[in-house]
Amino acid sequence: MRSFPISTAGKALWQMRIRRRPFVLSHGINARCNLSCSFCEYWRRPGKEMSTQEIFRMLEEASSFGIGVYNAWTVEPLLREDLPEILSHAKSLGLITSLITNGRLLARRAKELSNLDYLSVSVDGIKSYRELRGIDLQDTLAGIKAAKVAGHEVLMNCVITAKNMDELEDLVHLAESLDTKISFEPLHESSGIDEKVWETLGIRDLSRYERAIERLIELKREGAPIINSQTYLGMIKTLKPRFKCHASDIVLHVASDGTLENCRVHQEPLGNVSDGIAHVWKTSQKRRKETAQGCQGCLFFGYVENSLLYEFVPEVLAHYEWM
Repeated sequence: MRSFPISTAGKALWQMRIRRRPFVLSHGINARCNLSCSFCEYWRRPGKEMSTQEIFRMLEEASSFGIGVYNAWTVEPLLREDLPEILSHAKSLGLITSLITNGRLLARRAKELSNLDYLSVSVDGIKSYRELRGIDLQDTLAGIKAAKVAGHEVLMNCVITAKNMDELEDLVHLAESLDTKISFEPLHESSGIDEKVWETLGIRDLSRYERAIERLIELKREGAPIINSQTYLGMIKTLKPRFKCHASDIVLHVASDGTLENCRVHQEPLGNVSDGIAHVWKTSQKRRKETAQGCQGCLFFGYVENSLLYEFVPEVLAHYEWM
């Protein structure tokens, strides 16, 4: 189980509950990808990227603001040649570092990530993987193995779709064979994607889906390396969000061009890091609250699990195993 030290957990609680500030900086580190997955909206949007020095300044301000975790993700972080320098700078400021990757470049770059604490790799299927991602699964598995050799603990992320829901147990056993952990979350049907994609990939056969999730719950109880809590798995079984979202209280979202956003669902611009993180956070308080109150909810596991942790839900405190 990967968990924060008591001192870090205390810092997080002080930052979020007393200072009313986010603890995680989630950074869309670039605007490019080496894949073009049909269900992803991010690679479709051209955008500017912050320079290395601009990111350094953002990290320094984030650290001063009390941020404790730096998460680099979307579109594909390993396309940035300066990624090791960015992670090194974050670590030098005392930040916990996290990375989410599609894994295509991981075999080549795993040894460069010595300043990385948490490594997540998207693995959405076995037989369905090529159809979903457009590349050979063996290339991604080679990257995971290289990361393990380099000393990284790895989390495999799986987005559940109509194409892979019969492979979920096999993915759990794959994680066991690779000595990794695994997470699951249902497909989020975002706007901006052709409806034909959702007709193909969307979860429509609910009885089949429920059986697949029930099996995950059983495997979790049997000790399988599934990081999701039983509370979360029970929630996604019904596809109904049943939690108070604290995502905009916990996570500071920054797009590749430095735009601060309230969350990955609404993506409402709140300002820019060039305006100052503290300033944007203070002046956007009302907008963030109104957006959260009017939201119908989502099932992104990072939002759900961390919101439940924020509320001190006992089962989640006991069984959620990442960050």
